[in-house]
Amino acid sequence: MQIAIVGLGRMGGNIARRLMQGGHDCVVYDRDAKAVEEVTKDGATTVGGLKDLARALQAPRTVWVMLPAGAPTDDTVAELGDILEAGDTIIDGGNSFYKDDVRRAQALKPKGIAYLDVGTSGGVWGLTRGYCMMIGGDEAAVDRLDPIFKTLAPGAGNIPLTKRADAADPRAVEGYIHAGPAGAGHFVKMVHNGIEYGLMQAYAEGFDILRKRDLATLPEDERYDLNLTDIAEVWRRGSVISSWLLDLTAQALAGDERLAGYTGAVDDSGEGRWAIDAAIEEAVPVNVLSAALFARFRSRETHTFGEKLLSAMRFGFGGHVEGPAAR
Repeated sequence: MQIAIVGLGRMGGNIARRLMQGGHDCVVYDRDAKAVEEVTKDGATTVGGLKDLARALQAPRTVWVMLPAGAPTDDTVAELGDILEAGDTIIDGGNSFYKDDVRRAQALKPKGIAYLDVGTSGGVWGLTRGYCMMIGGDEAAVDRLDPIFKTLAPGAGNIPLTKRADAADPRAVEGYIHAGPAGAGHFVKMVHNGIEYGLMQAYAEGFDILRKRDLATLPEDERYDLNLTDIAEVWRRGSVISSWLLDLTAQALAGDERLAGYTGAVDDSGEGRWAIDAAIEEAVPVNVLSAALFARFRSRETHTFGEKLLSAMRFGFGGHVEGPAAR
């Protein structure tokens, strides 16, 4: 299929590459000439702006927007809404606030332009591992673009199958779902990221406890000089807390057990806050998720070893740079 990608950052460029590797035709645009040049080398067709992009596509057109949440995405979707025509589809694959998706879908509906919000997880590893996708929006558009999503998804792989009902959606096993109407995709991704905060915080606090077990204030016969690299590695082998985040932890510690390259200032990209807002709307207690978010706020004042580990994990899966340095 033919598709346009607007935004060729850490994930957008690799989404285009994975699609091209799967036999799809990608037309790309980004203000960063270097990012465009790199993707062009891999076979993409480049254009000089959104109007040129629309002219380069055959109807029905599909444009995947992969830009930062907020104004960059809002402005681009609005401009595309004025350029594209009935029957075309706009996809927001970034981390937008789900209520913005509802508003955008409503604005585009009178024009006959479908809007899909695709919560996309996979970070900088998506090119090789594939992307887990949670899709919201018009069902007909989702079905039409199934070849795109199937190519981007990781596939069933060697993960043991869950015993599911015969009528269960087979796409979930492949790594993507149609979660519901506009906003549902980003809502599910928002909760996913809130859970991610909690999981990361648990690893960070646990390894901080391990690291400090040789403190001079402890009884001498209860002090342990523990090898964190070995502990992370052994936990990857058959432990009930094994996970990709633990894999990234082990990799970071193997590179430098002191994590000297990280300050421990941990940023948050918005989804954790939105998940807590949703929990308040629903009167759902989220003790772990809220504590994990507040720990990130505090990390920008003073830093612990555990927060360095949080930074290392975020860099490992998403290439995220650290938050602002401590004041």
